[in-house]
Amino acid sequence: MAAVRDSSFERQAPEADAEELARRHLVQPWPYAGSIGSEARGLIGSGDGIYVTDGEGRRLIDGPAGMWCVNAGHRREELAGVMYEQAMRLSYNTPWYTMNEPSAVLAERIAAHAPGDLSHVFFTTGGSSAVESALRFMQFYNNVRGWPEKKLLLSRGGAYHGSTYLSASLNGRPRDRDWMDVADGLVVKLSSPDPFRRPEGMTVEAFADQLVDEFAETVARIGADKIGAFVGEPVQASGGVIVPPPGYLPRIREICRDNDILYVSDEVVTGFGRLGEIFASQDVFGIDPDIITFAKGVTSGYFPLGGMLVSERLLADLRRSNHPDAMYAHGLTYTSHPVGCAVALANLDLLEGGILDHARAVAPYFQERLKTLEELPLVGEVRGVGLMACVECVADRESNDPLKLDYEVGKRIDAHCHSLGLLVRPLIHMCVMSPPLIISRSQIDDMVAILREGISRTMDDLATEGVWQG
Repeated sequence: MAAVRDSSFERQAPEADAEELARRHLVQPWPYAGSIGSEARGLIGSGDGIYVTDGEGRRLIDGPAGMWCVNAGHRREELAGVMYEQAMRLSYNTPWYTMNEPSAVLAERIAAHAPGDLSHVFFTTGGSSAVESALRFMQFYNNVRGWPEKKLLLSRGGAYHGSTYLSASLNGRPRDRDWMDVADGLVVKLSSPDPFRRPEGMTVEAFADQLVDEFAETVARIGADKIGAFVGEPVQASGGVIVPPPGYLPRIREICRDNDILYVSDEVVTGFGRLGEIFASQDVFGIDPDIITFAKGVTSGYFPLGGMLVSERLLADLRRSNHPDAMYAHGLTYTSHPVGCAVALANLDLLEGGILDHARAVAPYFQERLKTLEELPLVGEVRGVGLMACVECVADRESNDPLKLDYEVGKRIDAHCHSLGLLVRPLIHMCVMSPPLIISRSQIDDMVAILREGISRTMDDLATEGVWQG
């Protein structure tokens, strides 16, 4: 492999200049109206392994692995080198009437890991565009089959599926929709499969039955001839790492199969090693979807890439339809990008070459150590699977109410942890942890110790302010 060209980064601005430039010119994602276009966020200057370095030179454990994505860790020469080599060989080709070799090879390798007959891949630029592509495929599929009314989408409370118009319409977190328009007429919302919030006195098994009954009753009430797809994350990631009750997902899959409803498994977060497998649908949860969407970990965040895996059965239905000239008029300028696909191939080499084995080996220890944080009075529940977990804080452990006295408690914990050497993903009253898959046991110990101290300091702050008694 050719050496990666060294660079002194002469064109990068120092921290103070970068912050001022951001305030003057950069629109950040998910801004508030009161600060839109005038905000500077914490600067990250470099990364190495499971660590990043901020603008002040502080070394931090990357608790969220970027955004669930830096699975192989930062500063992997194997990935950076392939990116450079492919860019020097072929930086781009139009996917409308040409193709490149890395995309074809990557499609075959990804399909080899997929469950059932999911043997074809359409590449996108990320998770939102992957989900959008799946939804548009469902619409096309039913139009070609002569079912133009079969278009409604089933989604769940607490879900997060993206930021494009259709994908965002599936989202089930209220704050995502307060000020944004969505296609409500196309989406039917179901309950979140959150065992922590199940009715008081109800067993987890009974809760699963309730969820399945709700799904079946919804299909019967609306009519299967009106419902095109169910879209669900195996684990609701941004909703707070909601791990569904055992057996719930396979039962939902059967209802979908019996009613000709496409099952779209959104593995944008859970795919490519986060749960120790390339895909978690079958290997972890026992389901064989019609479509799987993926992104994030497919390149470990080194290049924007996503995609959807589609069942051969669905494509065969289209090929033998009475409309051979019907066009799936959907594509992206950067579909099957050669650099992204080359990086993903190298990333798969790393995952298959030992990272997946390591992730499976350390995951139980990761969950066990985080679970000890439930000893803290502010912590209502620690839940998770694989190398993703959520620490949910509550005001009242008897009622499991969120921390209403300080709705932004997660930001307080994050601030304390940052000063101690850990980046946290704060979600209002929840702290999400999903570190790079290469994290060691001793680094897990460091991460949990810092998080414990950050929560403890937050409890002291709230008690001092007189807004929480513990």
